[in-house]
Amino acid sequence: MAGERTDGLVAVLEAIRAGAGVTQTQIARRLGLGRTVVAQRVARLEGAGLVVQDGRAPSNGGRAPRLLRLRAAAGLVAGVDIGATGMAVGLADLTGAVLTEVREPIDVSDGPDVVLGRAEHLLTVLLDALDDPPPVWGVGIGVPGPVEFATSRPVAPPIMPGWDGHPIRERLSARFGAPVWVDNDVNVLALGELRANPAAAAVGDLLYVKIGTGIGAGLVSGGRVHRGVNGCAGDVGHVAVAEADTVVCRCGNVGCLEAVAGGDALAREGRRLAEGGSSPVLAELLAARGSLTAADVTAAAERGDPAARAVLARAGRLVGATLATLVSFYNPGLVVLGGGVVHAGDHVLAAIRESVYRRSLPLATRTLRIEPSTLGEAAGLAGAVHLVLDNVFSPARLPLWLAHGSPSGLPEVASAEVRLPA
Repeated sequence: MAGERTDGLVAVLEAIRAGAGVTQTQIARRLGLGRTVVAQRVARLEGAGLVVQDGRAPSNGGRAPRLLRLRAAAGLVAGVDIGATGMAVGLADLTGAVLTEVREPIDVSDGPDVVLGRAEHLLTVLLDALDDPPPVWGVGIGVPGPVEFATSRPVAPPIMPGWDGHPIRERLSARFGAPVWVDNDVNVLALGELRANPAAAAVGDLLYVKIGTGIGAGLVSGGRVHRGVNGCAGDVGHVAVAEADTVVCRCGNVGCLEAVAGGDALAREGRRLAEGGSSPVLAELLAARGSLTAADVTAAAERGDPAARAVLARAGRLVGATLATLVSFYNPGLVVLGGGVVHAGDHVLAAIRESVYRRSLPLATRTLRIEPSTLGEAAGLAGAVHLVLDNVFSPARLPLWLAHGSPSGLPEVASAEVRLPA
């Protein structure tokens, strides 16, 4: 397929995918293409089973023009969002709308055979529960560690023993006969926010910061996730901070932000407060449970415990100071905060906001908004689904499967050597 024709076909398909219904005249006007060219591209997409007529638009005096939409039910997309302590698995249609999902606790340190085996089982159960399901077009997976995006393999992930270099793509491709893409969980969260949150889509340039067991950031520039050359852009959790210069991080280095402001660090500090008598509330919780989590520290802060509030405020200031540098350097329009530590209460959020606005360049914060994620846990599954959709419908990938009718049965579509935007 010639490059110009491919670009035109993809552009027409994108225009149809972008709305609930659009006419050929609207597409031609929007893209600056001739009506004949648009009609040819639409006919090609209809012939491939990707586009269908869906009613008619209001008439302007002549025959009412037909509305076109993506045939969402032509295929399914599987999404797997793997966190440190939990996993979400779901199936979506070709618009990205999640049709069915299941969530359950897991321990990522159990290793890939256990965790991926469970994901495969859950996806199979969801597929078997559907009446005459369409083919699976692809599988998108987010994991809580660095991923070499070109190969979809984790690289030395600190909290994922046994996962280093594991062939996730090859395993899932063999199981479901479809292309597979794997990315760092925060990139997947950022993509989910971008595709499912209208405010994020309108901005186009944003940072998604997850503060949970670990700390990471996903960067979106011009409406695209920026992964860097090897896929590790945004790994802010292991940026060195002066306040942590004596604390050993789980990555093996000393002084990482995550080591003093992540969920494990908050739990450790909470235990110190409880055992030292500085926090009666945390001492009570520790005595009742035998251990403490970051959520317990937040709960104590909500009950008015000053020591717990001070711990959360310090963590927020440390994270905010690092983000202030990123905000001045990158100048996003929106910073989205997610993860269990943020969603558990407002104490960390308030401290982050104060630190970023105080320490960033005035111009960088003139229109900046810092908000908690509106999607919460749903962002990960949404991002995993759109990781597939963005790739299968891209100019580089579409020609690889269009003649076949779908990417189902063509796992090589994901691993083909094509130039994709970073």
